[in-house]
Amino acid sequence: MAASSVGSKEGSTKTIVADQISQSVQSTSNLLHLMLQSSPSHAQLMKLPKNLLAKTSTIKNTELVLEQMPQVISSLDAHVESGLQSVPHLKTVIQLLSNMETCQLKSLSRDQLTQEQAPEPVEQHSEVA
Repeated sequence: MAASSVGSKEGSTKTIVADQISQSVQSTSNLLHLMLQSSPSHAQLMKLPKNLLAKTSTIKNTELVLEQMPQVISSLDAHVESGLQSVPHLKTVIQLLSNMETCQLKSLSRDQLTQEQAPEPVEQHSEVA
């Protein structure tokens, strides 16, 4: 139950942070609109709110990625741990494959020696009359 409590605290904290970021973007945008109405550098300020509002979806996507990051890291850590535990087994498999390869090479080598040492069959030509 304690893990559930911690998870819900993290979730609510992330939601609060995401809401605050969104509010900050909106507030900044509103402030820029007000400045735009009273500013002599009208052309430069006109670009800013559009750019800022365009980044709102990116901020939301970043929020989603950040929410998933702990699970991704945990999963990756588990896979790495599992891989490290498999190393002794992999060494055994590598040794077995190496032994198999050596046996096959010896067998091929023996077969070649046998073929080279065996006399070649003499072909008989029959003449047709």
